[in-house]
Amino acid sequence: MNYKGILLLIIVISLVWLTGCGPEEEATAEKKLKIVTTLFPQYDFTSKIAGDKAEVSILLPPGVEPHSFEPTPQDMVQIKKADLFIYTGAEMEPWAQRIIESTKGSKLAVINVSEGINLIETREAETNKAGAEEEHHHHHEAAAHEEHEEEEEHDEDHHHGKDPHIWLDPLYAQKIVDQIVAGLVKIDGDNQAFYLKNGAAYKQKLADLHQEFLNTFSKVKTKQIIYGGHFVFGYFAKRYDLQFITPYHSFAPDAEPTPRQISEIIKKMQTSGSKVIYYEELIEPKVARVIAKQTGAKMLLLHGLHNLSKEEMQKGFSYLKIMKQNLQNLRQGLDYQEN
Repeated sequence: MNYKGILLLIIVISLVWLTGCGPEEEATAEKKLKIVTTLFPQYDFTSKIAGDKAEVSILLPPGVEPHSFEPTPQDMVQIKKADLFIYTGAEMEPWAQRIIESTKGSKLAVINVSEGINLIETREAETNKAGAEEEHHHHHEAAAHEEHEEEEEHDEDHHHGKDPHIWLDPLYAQKIVDQIVAGLVKIDGDNQAFYLKNGAAYKQKLADLHQEFLNTFSKVKTKQIIYGGHFVFGYFAKRYDLQFITPYHSFAPDAEPTPRQISEIIKKMQTSGSKVIYYEELIEPKVARVIAKQTGAKMLLLHGLHNLSKEEMQKGFSYLKIMKQNLQNLRQGLDYQEN
């Protein structure tokens, strides 16, 4: 065979290889599920469970506080093009139902991770918050809070009287994982064993995390946590029998405590001898800073995990990593004793 014949043969073989493999590779790439999540915990859990079987995205841009978030038209297009949409529930994302209604009849599958979970009333969270206060003052606050709820009952406040922050309880986080696994299996049954295996492995990590919290709280001198942020730890407090005290009465980011409420927290810290005031993520900790200045208390982060900052995202922070950082900070504030 002459040189031209060999060259022609190489060209023909190359064309056959390219036409034979190209579509197969494209088909393989197309098989990846497209999943849109609303908050960081769902994003992190889904990424761990779905692995390389899916492209998982989060609607919230890094650093954005979620309680006042509204999706853009581009976000809505992204959701409608997805295979699976995962959100917390109507209490956290009141806008989600509009999108779900608009996608009826499409391929989009939807997971409400709070489905099947008995959400606590915000008043129950308030009871946890006020647990260490004097009884008559507690009743006064409860009455004031009830009056406030009546004034706000027609407002489009995101929680509608229910606390949506279920992910901060590691055992409820396990239920969220179950919901995600079930949703993935429903739309991609061929990879059922893969999702079940990853889900079980992650649930074990959550069980280990729960045990770490139990062990810690069995060795602390106080279970009273003074928090200079919005009350989002209702489920966490209930799970571990903690008293959370905060001057805030709402989850809304624009809700601000009164000077009297802040003054009461300062007095509480001074009489209890608390040395740590906790602050929340993504919001300027003005209230915690005032309390720290007046009491000399140390400021420590207690992360609610709604969303991450750009820096946290870049460093690859995870739900488990942040919850373990919360654990270390709680050990400082609750006077943890190893022996």
